[in-house]
Amino acid sequence: MNTDITHKTYKKLVVQVSLNGLSFAVVDTILKKPTQLTAIPFESVMNHESIEKLFEQVFLDNASLQNKYDECLVLHSNSLSTFVPQALFDEDFIGSYLQYNTKVFDTDFFAFDELPNYQMNNVYIPYVNMNNFFIDKFGSFDYKHSATILVSKLLDLSKNIDEKKMYVHVTSSHFEIVVVQNQKLLLYNTFEYKTPEDFIYYILFAAEQLQLNPENFVLEFLGDIQEDSLLYAMAYKYVRNVSLYKPSENNNSFSDKENLQHFILIHA
Repeated sequence: MNTDITHKTYKKLVVQVSLNGLSFAVVDTILKKPTQLTAIPFESVMNHESIEKLFEQVFLDNASLQNKYDECLVLHSNSLSTFVPQALFDEDFIGSYLQYNTKVFDTDFFAFDELPNYQMNNVYIPYVNMNNFFIDKFGSFDYKHSATILVSKLLDLSKNIDEKKMYVHVTSSHFEIVVVQNQKLLLYNTFEYKTPEDFIYYILFAAEQLQLNPENFVLEFLGDIQEDSLLYAMAYKYVRNVSLYKPSENNNSFSDKENLQHFILIHA
């Protein structure tokens, strides 16, 4: 990370990591917009190739990752996270919050992101081996959980909107459901899926738990999804008010599809 003002690049690197792939954005910090968005899926994970080897190859293949940056932010994308109200949060017992929704071990390393505007913290287990890799590459960097960025931005968007709205952020292997109402988080959860039937089952189940009527509630999609996809068609069959999220303005040169797919990177 470059902190010397005489050698500032005015560029920030944001890298989102998961077991299924890596994506990154190069951000112009003066214009406050991305100039590059890149996604690299990891098909070789199925062949039990180590994640470090895959990362190393990505860095060799992408010159942008070898450049100097004023800031580097790594986003960990996994299901090992939960949001805890500040009033109930005790850092000394940080590992206890995850034991209700995932299997935790004594050797796990826990971290948390503060959401001060919303009086809560996101407790999670980062990928320690990935962090070690980035220490070797960047020396120093910041890291957060990707859900922190997603939920923070969606809460911001819900200001002064009294109706409950469901957002679904889609990837190739899993999706997050976020339900907000006037800057209050009503639900956050992540689900793995294989078929469109899996996909709509979890959406309708979450809606039922919050007493959201499929004839009335608003459902907006983010992430890797388009109107001609099977997932969208399945949701449209059962939920009346379905649409893709459309930002009021795209402050960059990328397409609507790219802005949708890289929503988290762009708002990090």
